[in-house]
Amino acid sequence: MKIFVLALDKKWILKEQGNPIAVRHLASELGIDHTLSNLLIQRNINTFDEAKNFFRPELANLHDPFLMKDMDKAIDRIDRAIAKQEKIMVYGDYDVDGTTAVALVYSFLKELGANVAFYIPDRYDEGYGISYQGINYAKEHSISLIIALDCGIKANEKIDYANDRSIDFIVCDHHLPDEILPKAVAVLDPKRHDCNYPFNDLSGCGVGFKMMQAYCIKHKMPLEQLYPYLDLVVVSISADLVSITGENRILAHYGLKQLNTKPRRGLLSMIKLAGLEKHHIAIDDIVFKIGPRINAAGRMESGKAAVELLVAENEEVATRIGLTINTHNNDRKSVDRETTQEAINMVMNDAEIMSKKSTVLYNPNWHKGVVGIVASRLVETFYRPSIVLTQSNGFITGSARSIPGFDLYEAIENCSDLLETFGGHMYAAGLTLREENFEQFCHRFETYVVEHISEEILTPQIDIDAYLDFKQITPKFFRLLKQFQPFGPGNMSPVFLTENVYDNGNGRVVGSDAGHLKLELIQEDEPYRPISAIAFYQSEHFDYLQSGNSADVCYSVAENYYRGIANIQLRVKDIKRREEIV
Repeated sequence: MKIFVLALDKKWILKEQGNPIAVRHLASELGIDHTLSNLLIQRNINTFDEAKNFFRPELANLHDPFLMKDMDKAIDRIDRAIAKQEKIMVYGDYDVDGTTAVALVYSFLKELGANVAFYIPDRYDEGYGISYQGINYAKEHSISLIIALDCGIKANEKIDYANDRSIDFIVCDHHLPDEILPKAVAVLDPKRHDCNYPFNDLSGCGVGFKMMQAYCIKHKMPLEQLYPYLDLVVVSISADLVSITGENRILAHYGLKQLNTKPRRGLLSMIKLAGLEKHHIAIDDIVFKIGPRINAAGRMESGKAAVELLVAENEEVATRIGLTINTHNNDRKSVDRETTQEAINMVMNDAEIMSKKSTVLYNPNWHKGVVGIVASRLVETFYRPSIVLTQSNGFITGSARSIPGFDLYEAIENCSDLLETFGGHMYAAGLTLREENFEQFCHRFETYVVEHISEEILTPQIDIDAYLDFKQITPKFFRLLKQFQPFGPGNMSPVFLTENVYDNGNGRVVGSDAGHLKLELIQEDEPYRPISAIAFYQSEHFDYLQSGNSADVCYSVAENYYRGIANIQLRVKDIKRREEIV
């Protein structure tokens, strides 16, 4: 099935370049290309020592976990539970961040000899976050301590309900808290207004890791005992799209090392099923291949299977669960494609919806597990804030996604009187409402968007780091560029602009829907040095380029694996025909 992609003109913005004197000085100090030196200065890396810390992250530079508010209380309560052999329940959400966090804390506590179990709420029966069903389950099974991961920061009433039943909570979350915090034994969240922890963009799994790091420090355990769990942390960092700067850069760097050398059995099964066993796994591989497979368990069946996979202790069990989850992922992709096409058709066939500044769609028959993915697809297609809703347990419920520069959370919060529940952040959110409020919500949400969004925000933008000539893309240049990894929010893969390039005549249209271009590009001044390039969803330029016309291209430089051999390949983000450039 071919998914419609709306061709949108993109605005190219060249980022502010570093001071030429500073660029030359840093390039000389480091012995690198001026373009690479400029990339460092754009990332606020101005000295030799800062560059050393950037290129050579050290686990010794992780922050003291006891700088996080309530960390001492959390460790004291865990100590008491282990000493008295109390039953502990590790509770987390059904997405990648939640399930990796649960797997990490559960496995580590089990290694310590704790009496521990885990619990993942059902997406359909219980919904997001702490549930009354989960607390009741804990009471029925004589559990006296619940450690909540990647959720709980706004579960005030439910934690009160647990307190009334003599069940303590430790909350480990990374979402924005409300003014009043839940009455838990400890609330670990670096976004707390009264928390002075030096880095506030940890993933939920990252907060769980810091708690276990604190346990090791208090009990003088070697931290090397904890580091094998970093493969789980990097998966959470990647899938949850937190910034890969500061402490996350260190965690991600060593997490990728673990993932590439000695991943846990469950992740190894995912790596094999994704066809990545002969690759050097990067953040993108987790985002697009590993993360969606783990997520598919909670989307299509139960997130519990994802934790069972991640804590599997033998290869046979990991392989069996991995195959089941992979089947769920294939089912998810099929449902995702069908629902996306239905949603796009709803917009394209309705002039009123098409003319709006936002998209809000509702179909009671859509699968709840894919509405977030479909909302993202609508943003990619129509480039405007989008909400996709379905029916669940008598309510309308779904997910919302935004575009850069527009605060989706504020827009939804403005309609909170019409909602049963909502939560999220600037670019992604979830919400639930009664059917009778749907029409009014659509009107209020669209009104807010119209009043707060500009045409500039509604124009897709590509930020370009620097101009680059093809002759600069040498093996040494690429080797150094790879050391800027791991790439992700806060440290995106650099985007370069090269002007006046041609296809050498070997370009072709590729892909099952003939939507992509495989090119061999040459620059006017370098006619004998073609460089391989792939341009996804840009086949409309094929005839123009095949006729020998020139274009400007913006792209990132990547590695392409073919039959186990790695080659440099440009990933073209946009093409501007020279005839269009004034």
